Amino acid sequence: MPPLNTSHPSPVTFSLMGIPGLEHLHVWIGIPFCSMYVVAVVGNVTILAVVRAERSLHEPMFLFLCMLSVTDLVLSTSTLPRMLCLFWLGAHDIAFDACLTQMFFIHSFTTMESGFFLTMAIDRYVAICHPLRHTTILTHTRITIMGIIVVIRGVAFFSPHPILLKQLPYCRTRIIAHTYCEFMAVLKLACVDTGATSRYSLSVASIIGSCDAILTAVSYVFILQSVFRLPSREAGFKALGTCGSHVCVILVFYSTTGFSIFTHRFGKNIPAHIHIFIANMYLLAPPFLNPIVYGVRTKKIREHVIKALSVKVA
Repeated sequence: MPPLNTSHPSPVTFSLMGIPGLEHLHVWIGIPFCSMYVVAVVGNVTILAVVRAERSLHEPMFLFLCMLSVTDLVLSTSTLPRMLCLFWLGAHDIAFDACLTQMFFIHSFTTMESGFFLTMAIDRYVAICHPLRHTTILTHTRITIMGIIVVIRGVAFFSPHPILLKQLPYCRTRIIAHTYCEFMAVLKLACVDTGATSRYSLSVASIIGSCDAILTAVSYVFILQSVFRLPSREAGFKALGTCGSHVCVILVFYSTTGFSIFTHRFGKNIPAHIHIFIANMYLLAPPFLNPIVYGVRTKKIREHVIKALSVKVA
């Protein structure tokens, strides 16, 4: 780790730039971002309320979906309100400790999001490949343990990030070329060699993301093998239909997250506004899409929501 220079104390505040080159469009960019946030909050809260109210939905798939909804709510709320203040009110300054806190929530809950996608893939694998043992394999105790492991993993691997940044000296500009306190964007402001710290962060993110993506892909390989063995084509399509919504949100999450990670590592020639815009998308798109995709494609949730709305209208 680089030697610390005590003559350069940590700054009191940083200043978020937003999206470089698109500052004149901040007000307009904030409108779709705000709309996505509202949909994300309403949709995920609705899923939590429906599953909590209906005991028939206390199944592994819906319990994992609730964990994902909580993660989405925390992830979007830790970024969007502050981002909208920047876009609409010109509130660029953010306290150093608040910046580190936001960073911790963003990176740790992004990791949890990836972990819960994996647990949901495991649930689909057990449900399709071992349907008669589904509820005996994924008991409430095991579901709870899996959820706790995902949370602990996210906290454990990304707690060092704000701690490392807290110890570094900052003698350059206070301006963060981003819409939120992203680890690599803040790290660039340190006035010491941060190569080892940068490699650690990118390695952790790449390893966790790759492992989750590979294990998720493996589970779907087994699912496809099981589906192709079914004697009825209709039964096969029905089984795959239960996975369709999961695959959609996974593709959006891993494509945007992977783009952001590899841009830091290899994309030196990619314009900053494109990188930052994609970095915003991987935080906004999954919380926005998850309740829409699962709510529309999951028959049980859709029926309970329509039923609840019909009672209120009547």
